[in-house]
Amino acid sequence: MEINKQAYDAYVKEVTPTHNVWLNIFRAFLVGGVICTIGQAVLNWLASTGMDEKTAASWNLLFLIALSILLTGLGIYPKIVKWAGAGALVPITGFANSVVAPAIEYKAEGQVFGIGCKIFTIAGPVILYGIFSSWVLGVIYWVLQMMGIVGA
Repeated sequence: MEINKQAYDAYVKEVTPTHNVWLNIFRAFLVGGVICTIGQAVLNWLASTGMDEKTAASWNLLFLIALSILLTGLGIYPKIVKWAGAGALVPITGFANSVVAPAIEYKAEGQVFGIGCKIFTIAGPVILYGIFSSWVLGVIYWVLQMMGIVGA
């Protein structure tokens, strides 16, 4: 029995992928920085056209989301995510990718049972718990206002 356990442990060690944490951090930092730099460049360009700050920021978000959707559709963004990890998943571009990727993957199953049912499989929990936690925090804030602890 001990020999089987040792053989199994050796097998697990052989097939388990190893990760270089520092390399992963560097890749995430690099790609996240590139995404933020692109966003800042677009924001600066939009502001230079005379747009007010809020309008420029809105168009910038739309541009970044559209770019990530396009890159996901072309199969490029998933490769970036695989290489960079959280650096590509955390920005809003990663959220757009998490909505579009299942839609592309399940489109062959039809509009309702494919895209309609599967589009939020990845992003759904983020949306659900984001809305729920904001509601809870809103109730806490409201109660604190009623008690006079926080100002309006």
